Amino acid sequence: MMPIQLNVSTMLERAELFYPRKQVISRTLNQVHRLTYKEIGERTRRLSSVLEKLGVEAGDRVGTFAWNHHRHLEAYFAVPGLGAVIHTINIRLSPEHVVYIINHAQDKVLLIDEDLLPLFEKIKDHLHSVKAYIVMSDSTEVPSSSLEPLYSYEALLAEGDPEFQFRKDIDEYSPAGICYTSSTSGIPKGVVYTHRALVLHSMAVGLADTLALGETDVAMPVVPMFHVNAWGMPYAATWFGSTQVLPGPRFTPEVLAELISQEKVTVTAGVPTVWLGLYTVLEEGNYNTGSLRAIVCGGSAAPPSLISRYEDRLGIPFYHAYGMTETTPLVTVARLKSYQQSLSKEQQVELRAKQGILVPGLEMKVEGVNGDVKWDGQEMGELLLRGPWIAGEYYLDDSTDHIFEDGWLHTGDIATVDPEGFIKLVDRTKDLIKSGGEWISSVDLENAILDHEAVFEVVVVAVPDVQWAERPVACVVLKDEYKGKVTKEDILSFVAPKFPKWWLPDDVVFMDEIPKTAVGKFLKRRLREQLKHHLTKPS
Repeated sequence: MMPIQLNVSTMLERAELFYPRKQVISRTLNQVHRLTYKEIGERTRRLSSVLEKLGVEAGDRVGTFAWNHHRHLEAYFAVPGLGAVIHTINIRLSPEHVVYIINHAQDKVLLIDEDLLPLFEKIKDHLHSVKAYIVMSDSTEVPSSSLEPLYSYEALLAEGDPEFQFRKDIDEYSPAGICYTSSTSGIPKGVVYTHRALVLHSMAVGLADTLALGETDVAMPVVPMFHVNAWGMPYAATWFGSTQVLPGPRFTPEVLAELISQEKVTVTAGVPTVWLGLYTVLEEGNYNTGSLRAIVCGGSAAPPSLISRYEDRLGIPFYHAYGMTETTPLVTVARLKSYQQSLSKEQQVELRAKQGILVPGLEMKVEGVNGDVKWDGQEMGELLLRGPWIAGEYYLDDSTDHIFEDGWLHTGDIATVDPEGFIKLVDRTKDLIKSGGEWISSVDLENAILDHEAVFEVVVVAVPDVQWAERPVACVVLKDEYKGKVTKEDILSFVAPKFPKWWLPDDVVFMDEIPKTAVGKFLKRRLREQLKHHLTKPS
């Protein structure tokens, strides 16, 4: 008996077959589109046929440089449907890194949003493998540009075959997608996702004890589609027949609030900085959020105060999840067990502020200096992972084999595990502060400071210290109404009861903005560089 191969295109085919009337609601620069899965299927098949005519073959890479919209979703399925590999390029990377990853991946064709074309006009002479550019816009006209050859996405689709048949001879271990790390340090590294990994990951997203995504949901991925496939939500939502709301280019918290209210969004996913901004808008505005059953937060640790604000003040359930580019990304979800529902509110929030329990299908271990750590919530070690959607190597890079030693992904995240199996990330290995030979968790300090009513954002980093080797410094952005009214002493006295004296930051630096990575994570590396000569008082 021939084994049945897991294949990305089968997820779209199921939506076409069983949910042809369900919609994808897509916000672009000029309008809001409402397309059924039947129409999305036809357009995707047209795109596959067009790419084939342009010379794209099995194994070739096709790059996308785009926001979250229906054309990007079509590429998600059209490219793997040919046996080719979709390379979702981070639009916020530096031009130098964009050039590097396109050349490293050897992209043959690039699909680019119209408002993002100017970058490629500047870097085109440095791109060695690209044979064609396709501009994605609502128009069939090709804009004036120095890019050659440049095609209109909509004009090409008009000539495509709406009955094109996706390839069925694809080995499930073949690459379907590639995403490069967001490069908070060093050169970006490519993570390859196989057909098998994407299908199994999508199934995990639908499990009742993870995100429980299903047909009745209206799913809005706010996390960019260029970042770990928007955490897999577009693939899973298509497969399960969920209505999708794609927020498009340059959205604001107000735009998100309006989409949630107007389209009755039930589940949405993004990083903490997005939810901090949205919370302020929802608290001050008049929006109907009654449809929301879950806000999914990942990318970095969500402070307990943020969870409480959404649930206690707005009545919106808040899911804390964890993953990495290398894990496709879902690894853990902080969902309470049945018998934990009777715990006090404070105990429940404390548990749900942790990264949660490993999702079915994956394996983990946490290795400390003396081997596997005790599940006591205290002993720290590095989190190691393996499973069917965990990467086993970086694309064309054998210099980092130690990260995948013995078949385990060494995450670089320092964690504890409590007796119930809840993982809590204490810090990144590079972000732990070693002061006088003892470890200080920057994450714990950040969460405590963020509980102060005046604080909008906070990052704690290590700065060199002659006496103690390293000392913590807190970088704080105050809410507008508190600027100039809150002092360093106010912040330190607020958190002092929660920590040993030697844990307290030596200084509080007030900032207008904290630098962030291309996907909204705080850029601690840059802050450490800015503050490396910062004078702190001896403790």
